[in-house]
This record gives sequence, structure tokens and C-alpha cells, in this order.
Amino acid sequence: MRKQLVLALVLGAMSVAVAAADGGRDNGVSPAAERAVRAAIASFGPGVKIERIAPAEVPGFYRVIAAGQMVYVSDDGKYMLNGDLVQVDGHKSLGDAAWASFRKAQLDAVPASQRIVFAPPHPKTTLTVFTDVNCGFCRQLHEHIGDFMKAGIAVEYLAWPREGVATTAGRPTPTYTEMVSVWCAADRKQAFAEAKQGHSPKPATCNNPVKAQYQLGQRIGVSGTPAIFTPDGRELGGYVTAQQVLDDLARHPGSGS
Repeated sequence: MRKQLVLALVLGAMSVAVAAADGGRDNGVSPAAERAVRAAIASFGPGVKIERIAPAEVPGFYRVIAAGQMVYVSDDGKYMLNGDLVQVDGHKSLGDAAWASFRKAQLDAVPASQRIVFAPPHPKTTLTVFTDVNCGFCRQLHEHIGDFMKAGIAVEYLAWPREGVATTAGRPTPTYTEMVSVWCAADRKQAFAEAKQGHSPKPATCNNPVKAQYQLGQRIGVSGTPAIFTPDGRELGGYVTAQQVLDDLARHPGSGS
């Protein structure tokens, strides 16, 4: 387990270190506990950035979000748990709720001007979708964008090139370059739609959010595309149909737009 945790934290740190500064602690975390928790996380490798430290439901432990992972660390920094925390009464995942809250705050900070938006006049709900223009399931999802519109579901796309933003040699990856061209196009939605059909976008550059959106995805645990999130920060997973989204909305009536 230790090897898996070290690998997850260190690889996550490599992905998000540029974008993520160490986050603060919640009011319920004492300075001494914060120091112990930070030291525990740092012991797993250099450059691991902490996004949030908050008291866990288990006395003496803190929930830590770092490098796209969630772990639990004791207040003396001696013990770490890697896994979900489940409330036996009702079999409720407490980790899922904490992740959703964190993701919602992160996603809400992305302005509409940096998204590629397909929306009906009065949406029932809005999905945020991390996408890659060359991803097969992403293309399949967008093929049915009309079904989402008819169902009253808005889809707001963020960029997440699966190849990353740079090669090991430091050059932009081909997918990153394509996605920059889409986000810099005079008509983003048209360029996006054409890219989803397999057409290479006309090369273009500008001040764009592609790298920042990729790093955002890493911070909130995105590991593949499409990665679909509801307005309340829950992750629906990969490819879903419009009907599946409506079914989810019926189960979670407070999660709509």
C-alpha cells in the first residue's frame, strides 16, 4: 500500500505542483496539528502540495486533499489512512461528500468565458465535462449533444488533454496544441464541433486556459475523459446518456442548476 500511496502522491504532485500553492487549514485545525499533518504528507516525497486540511469525522484525524488524492492523517502525524471513510449508519460515504464540496468550489471558480458551452434556453441542470478532442467516448458523448439540449441539460466543456500539456522533452503535446487551437478559434463552438468529428483545427494561439484547466482537473482527481461533474460537485463518471443524467437529477433533486 505504501508504494501505491507514494506513487499516487508523487505523480499527482508532478502534475499539479505548478498550479497549486499550499492551501490553508480549516478553522477546526490547530497550528500544531497542521504542522504534524504537513510533515506527514511531505515525508512521502518532495513537492506534494496540500489543497485542504479539515477535521475528519473520526476523532484525532484530519482529512487531507493533496495532489488529486484524499487521505486521512492523525493529529500527531504518525498515522495515515488511504481509502474512503464510511458512516455505518446509512452506509454513507463521507469522503464523497468532502470531495464534492471541494470540487464544487474549484469548478465554480472557472468563469463561463473560459468554457465551451452548449445550453438550452432554460436548463434543468448543468454538467461540467473535462474533455479531450481525440477521446473516443468524448466524441460519442458530443454526438448526442442534441439529446442533452432536448432534455434541458447544459454541457459546459473544460479542456483536459490526456497526453498532458508537455512531452518529456518539454515540447507541447499534439493534443494540447489542438485544444489550444480550439480554445483560440474565432468560433470556439464550431472549431470544437469539427474537432469532435475528427477534423484538425486551424492552428491558433492566444492567451488561453487549457493548461490551467488541465491542472484543475488534476487537482480534483480527474484521471481520464470524459470526466463529468454535477453542479454540486459530484462526479458522474465517464460516458453517460441524457436519460442517465435526468435519472440522477431525480435521485438528487437539489443538485440541479
